[in-house]
Amino acid sequence: MPKAMKQDHFRTEQESFWAGEFGSDYIARNQGDRLLASNLAFFAKVLRGARNPDSCIEFGANIGMNLRALKLLYPEIDASAIEINVDAARQLAESIPADQVFNQSILDFKPAKTYDLTLIKGVLIHLNPDVLTEVYDRLVATTGRYLVVAEYYNPTPVAIPYRGHDDRLFKRDFAGEIMERHPSLKLVDYGFAYRRDPDFPQDDITWFLMEKH
Repeated sequence: MPKAMKQDHFRTEQESFWAGEFGSDYIARNQGDRLLASNLAFFAKVLRGARNPDSCIEFGANIGMNLRALKLLYPEIDASAIEINVDAARQLAESIPADQVFNQSILDFKPAKTYDLTLIKGVLIHLNPDVLTEVYDRLVATTGRYLVVAEYYNPTPVAIPYRGHDDRLFKRDFAGEIMERHPSLKLVDYGFAYRRDPDFPQDDITWFLMEKH
């Protein structure tokens, strides 16, 4: 079983939202061989400027579709993950060692070590903006060498409706804010993955590969 925590003390509405039924329903919409193929193509491009990471951790991994793609690229990589939803965490523990799945909020995660690669993809957009700097600090504290941020981009902060819900989706320059707050991170590469790509679509994600110096 993954390392679990009590689910009754969340600080934000957004955490409760993803820990609950909506987060469980998300699982069925985000799995399958086509998504795995798209993720493999995505990470092959994103990580072309990285050098053979030995370990990684994903913040908000859901059932592990990103980590499954990373393990195809780097078969020996030692993968860990944080996932708030208990149903997703159980499935995630079938892809990576169960004792390396942290079933908890990102806001409660306290890294015991650093990892060659820290990844967050499609998660910062769903966090309460009031806690972002705290999450930025935690991402950087966990990063041993590389940090990948892959999110919806907007030059200024904006909130948009998400599947009929308000205050559940936010766009901004997450990577820029992280680098301004943590000058030890330097931009290595960046790019865009389009939802209309005929072969390997992603959800209009802008990605950034940063290295800690």
